Amino acid sequence: MKIILACDHVGFTMKEILARSIESMGHQIIDVGTYSQEKANYPIYGRQAADKLAKGEADRAILICGTGFGMALAANSVRGVRCVNCTEPYTAQLSRQHNNANALALGARVLGVELAKMIVETWLNSEFDAEDGRHAKRVDMLNAMKDCPQSGEYKVAP
Repeated sequence: MKIILACDHVGFTMKEILARSIESMGHQIIDVGTYSQEKANYPIYGRQAADKLAKGEADRAILICGTGFGMALAANSVRGVRCVNCTEPYTAQLSRQHNNANALALGARVLGVELAKMIVETWLNSEFDAEDGRHAKRVDMLNAMKDCPQSGEYKVAP
């Protein structure tokens, strides 16, 4: 898989470590920055990664900032991106199986590197469970919501 990596200055060290781990699993990295620990604004890098993901330039994205929340908010502003902030492997697995999450946000200030590696490995190895259609319908609903300015105006087939 092609995996986009993005971070702010707080996530830089974790991004570098995870990049090596992800490459050792056989995946290709597209690194969109930042490239140092010099102060950087997470919305810029989160949005840049999400735009590339939505355009189909990669299969998934992993975004790292202090808590992961800022990157998730930036990424989720893009239609077709479903970014989750995970703090343990089980949630990472279910985010793929039930929500078809295509972006993962991690917090460098709240996760140890070894736990982050476990979360990433689980997330990359988990697949979307589209077998009975119930999860696909819900993902379609999420996508439809981004097209509507107000709650309740979206339509999804039953």
